[in-house]
Amino acid sequence: MTADDSFGRLDDDDYPAYTMGRAAEMLGTTQGFLRALGKARLITPLRSEGGHRRYSRYQLRIAARARELVDQGTPIEAACRIIILEDQLGEAQRINAEYRRAAESANPTAAA
Repeated sequence: MTADDSFGRLDDDDYPAYTMGRAAEMLGTTQGFLRALGKARLITPLRSEGGHRRYSRYQLRIAARARELVDQGTPIEAACRIIILEDQLGEAQRINAEYRRAAESANPTAAA
């Protein structure tokens, strides 16, 4: 891997750049909390060659949302389900918007 390849990954939200310890520190939580999110299958960290968990920025955003819900008193299993449903809703809304744009461009007079 070249230096250019390494620098390119700095902008990649899916690149597993953070160790479990660093991720927990950044989120202000425990490593056990991150393991619980993995057990609940909310996030699945990648593993380093040595078998250590590594997290991406995208996964840290999901974990931060889970922590927010848990801090508000939501059980971790329910928080994980809420986040999954929020993600599914967002994806469905994105798909609907694409279909709407495609239908409007196919028949521009119907949108008026």
